[in-house]
This record gives sequence, structure tokens and C-alpha cells, in this order.
Amino acid sequence: MERSLAGIARPRPFLRRPIRFTGESVAAYVCRLIAYALGLTGFAALAAGLVLVPILVPAAAPRNAEAVLFAVPAGSSAADIGRLLQESGLIRNGRHFELVSRIMGLDARLQAGDYLLSADMDLLTIVRRLEAGQVHTVRVTVPEGLHLRQIADLLAHQGLVDRERFLALASDESLIYGSHPPIDKPVRSLEGYLFPDTYLLSPSMTEEQIIRRMVSRFLEVAMPVINSTTAPLGLSPHEVVTLASIVEAEALYAREHPIIASVFLNRLRVNMPLQADPTINYLFDEHRSRILYADLAIDSPYNTYLYRGLPPGPIGSPGLSAIRGVLEPANTDYYYFVARGDGTHIFTRTFNEHVRARQQVQR
Repeated sequence: MERSLAGIARPRPFLRRPIRFTGESVAAYVCRLIAYALGLTGFAALAAGLVLVPILVPAAAPRNAEAVLFAVPAGSSAADIGRLLQESGLIRNGRHFELVSRIMGLDARLQAGDYLLSADMDLLTIVRRLEAGQVHTVRVTVPEGLHLRQIADLLAHQGLVDRERFLALASDESLIYGSHPPIDKPVRSLEGYLFPDTYLLSPSMTEEQIIRRMVSRFLEVAMPVINSTTAPLGLSPHEVVTLASIVEAEALYAREHPIIASVFLNRLRVNMPLQADPTINYLFDEHRSRILYADLAIDSPYNTYLYRGLPPGPIGSPGLSAIRGVLEPANTDYYYFVARGDGTHIFTRTFNEHVRARQQVQR
């Protein structure tokens, strides 16, 4: 005999979408869902809850655990993540993590990355943090004018890179980009092209990834400005960055960038040596507050006292203001400048004026 289906509810697919919690206790809600999934009611559901609640208990007592960095590799399944969490001592049982994430409908939504987790977090908090992608990042500000060695020191101090490996990669772009470098230039070094900015970096990022990020920032911010402006003296983009790096090193205040750039451009125009002290300082591992006369005799293409024209490449990472200063220099007939000692300079036209200006600041 056929039975009428009237009054019999159609079965509904279980958890079509991820759960969003409201006022109810998250733990109670999950327990109720599990009981519902198993078709349990009454005392059976209560018994199931008594079994399931311990699953949600943290591995450590509150405030008795330190936060640790936990890495979720790309492509990890809920089972993989659960196993890694258990091995790290962050949860009691990896299978419980897999079960709860599936019950919540989030097992396919767990995101790769670095997370700050602790063993006193309950299982649901960990699941939701991974689902939301609340990754841990390190905020690093790379100031204008730093050269590769200084950038490597800064990042290594933050525990983000191996200093020597970072320097080796940044000194030879072919190790990262192969035969397809992103910038057309005559040297392999990426000196000058790691753009100074504030970055949010993940501890799991490799040295290659960090370098790529910084070069991409240069291409995004600086390159459009360079390509959209006709450079004075027909300078190539690489030469613009090179000169801007010298201007950056000479100037403390951005308002002087166009004036200092004009001095060096005037010298280049008449084939006069740039005689820029920062190019000498670049030859040493440690910054020198004073350049000695003996240093001026060092035979290096970066020595702008010995060699006319621009050095082979940048001596640091110029900011956008210094780059604009080279592309849009002040209209001057200055060929000299001397530091006042307060971060500003006295600009002069002739050598005799320059000598008097030096005497003035030395009084």
C-alpha cells in the first residue's frame, strides 16, 4: 500500500553555507548542530553533548600558554592542518579540528598563512581565525636612501630574512627573474629598485618573495612617474634612478631635492665630475660621518671624484620626491653646495663663492 507523503517534511541539505553565530554560545551551538546531524534528541543529545564538549576545551589552561607562530602551508586540507596543530601542541586532537571545521562548513575555507595561536585558545576560535584569514604580519618601514646592505640588516633584525641570502639574491636579479628581468638596466643588481615604503610582510615569506614585493612596489609607484616625464639631458630610467639615489643621500629635506638635482645636472652638462661624497661612502660597509682625502683616491667606478659622469648604478633606494627632483629640477646655475650643519645647504655658482660659503659654515 502506498503511503501519502503529505505532512512529511522534505529532508534539507545540512549546512549549505558557513555558519554565522549570533547570541548563542558557540560551543553549545556546535554541539547542537552535531546532535542534529546525528539525529539525536532528548537525553541522547545531552549525552552526545557531554562527549563533545571536551573536544572544544583548549589544550592549555587560560593565560598559561604563549602565543606561537603557526604556519598553514598552501593547499593544506583540514586534516593536514589538524595534524600540524596537534604536533605543535596547540590542540588536543587533530581529528577533532577536522570534525568541527566540517560541521561548521568551513573545512574548504581555511586559509594558508602565518597565524599567532596559543594552546589556551578553544578549537572554535582557531577554526574561525583560519577561516577569516587573520594572518600575522610584521610591519616594516624601509626609509628612503637605504642601500641593499642596510635593507638586509633591517629585515634580518625583524627575523624576516637571512641577511646573506637576501644580499646574494638582490645583487643578482637573474637568480630571481631568470632571463626576464622586470626593469631594463645595464647592471644585474637591484640596488635602488627596492622601493622605500611601509610593508606588511609575513614571516613565512621567502627572500625572493620579499624582494619581488619591493620591486613590484617600485614598478607600481615610481616607474609610471619616470615613464611619463621626459628626463633632462636624455637620461635613461636607470640613470634617473641612479642620480636620484645621490640626490636622496645628499638632501635631508625634500624641498632641496630639485635644487641639488640641478647642481648635478649642471655638472653633467659640462662634463664636470659630480664629486658627491655619498658615492664614496657607498664603498664602505659602515657609514662614515667624514670622508677622508685618502678615500677620494679609491679606484672604483662609484668614485665620482675620480670618474666623470654617473656611477654604474644607484647607491641606495631613492624615494618618489628625489626621483621627481631629477625629472623636474630647479632652474639654477649652481655648481656647488655646502652643508650648513642643520640639514640645509648653501648653493653657489663659482668655486670662489663655494670657498667663501665653506668658510662661513666653519666659523
